[in-house]
Amino acid sequence: MVNAMGERIKILLSFSLLGFFAGIFAKLTYEYAVPWLISHFPMISWDWMLSGLAGALLTMFLVTIWAYTSETVAR
Repeated sequence: MVNAMGERIKILLSFSLLGFFAGIFAKLTYEYAVPWLISHFPMISWDWMLSGLAGALLTMFLVTIWAYTSETVAR
Protein backbone atom coordinates (compact mmCIF):
# COMPACT_ATOMS: atom_id res chain seq x y z
CA MET A 1 0.00 0.00 0.00
CA VAL A 2 2.87 2.37 0.73
CA ASN A 3 4.30 1.75 -2.74
CA ALA A 4 0.91 2.55 -4.31
CA MET A 5 0.76 5.88 -2.49
CA GLY A 6 4.32 6.62 -3.59
CA GLU A 7 3.35 6.00 -7.21
CA ARG A 8 0.36 8.32 -6.92
CA ILE A 9 2.53 11.02 -5.40
CA LYS A 10 4.99 10.64 -8.30
CA ILE A 11 2.13 11.04 -10.78
CA LEU A 12 0.79 14.11 -8.98
CA LEU A 13 4.26 15.66 -8.79
CA SER A 14 4.77 14.95 -12.50
CA PHE A 15 1.53 16.71 -13.33
CA SER A 16 2.49 19.57 -11.02
CA LEU A 17 5.79 19.96 -12.85
CA LEU A 18 3.97 19.89 -16.19
CA GLY A 19 1.57 22.50 -14.81
CA PHE A 20 4.47 24.69 -13.76
CA PHE A 21 5.92 24.63 -17.27
CA ALA A 22 2.45 25.13 -18.72
CA GLY A 23 2.16 28.25 -16.56
CA ILE A 24 5.43 29.61 -17.93
CA PHE A 25 4.24 28.83 -21.45
CA ALA A 26 0.89 30.50 -20.67
CA LYS A 27 2.64 33.68 -19.50
CA LEU A 28 4.75 33.85 -22.64
CA THR A 29 1.67 33.15 -24.73
CA TYR A 30 -0.27 35.87 -22.92
CA GLU A 31 2.46 38.46 -23.46
CA TYR A 32 3.41 37.69 -27.06
CA ALA A 33 1.13 35.28 -28.89
CA VAL A 34 -2.29 36.51 -27.75
CA PRO A 35 -1.80 40.13 -28.86
CA TRP A 36 -0.48 38.89 -32.21
CA LEU A 37 -3.40 36.49 -32.64
CA ILE A 38 -5.98 39.13 -31.74
CA SER A 39 -4.46 41.65 -34.14
CA HIS A 40 -4.34 39.15 -37.01
CA PHE A 41 -7.51 37.18 -36.23
CA PRO A 42 -10.09 39.55 -34.69
CA MET A 43 -12.67 36.76 -34.33
CA ILE A 44 -10.64 35.28 -31.44
CA SER A 45 -11.86 36.75 -28.16
CA TRP A 46 -11.20 36.36 -24.45
CA ASP A 47 -14.01 33.79 -24.34
CA TRP A 48 -11.68 31.37 -26.12
CA MET A 49 -8.86 32.07 -23.70
CA LEU A 50 -11.06 31.65 -20.63
CA SER A 51 -12.53 28.45 -22.05
CA GLY A 52 -9.03 27.03 -22.48
CA LEU A 53 -8.11 27.96 -18.92
CA ALA A 54 -11.30 26.41 -17.56
CA GLY A 55 -10.59 23.24 -19.55
CA ALA A 56 -7.07 23.00 -18.15
CA LEU A 57 -8.28 23.46 -14.57
CA LEU A 58 -11.05 20.90 -15.03
CA THR A 59 -8.58 18.40 -16.46
CA MET A 60 -6.21 18.81 -13.51
CA PHE A 61 -9.14 18.38 -11.10
CA LEU A 62 -10.23 15.17 -12.85
CA VAL A 63 -6.68 13.78 -12.97
CA THR A 64 -6.31 14.43 -9.25
CA ILE A 65 -9.57 12.61 -8.51
CA TRP A 66 -8.46 9.73 -10.74
CA ALA A 67 -5.07 9.50 -9.01
CA TYR A 68 -6.64 9.24 -5.57
CA THR A 69 -9.46 6.85 -6.47
CA SER A 70 -7.81 4.46 -8.92
CA GLU A 71 -6.65 1.06 -7.83
CA THR A 72 -3.10 -0.01 -8.34
CA VAL A 73 -2.34 -2.51 -11.07
CA ALA A 74 -0.48 -5.64 -9.98
CA ARG A 75 2.89 -5.97 -11.72
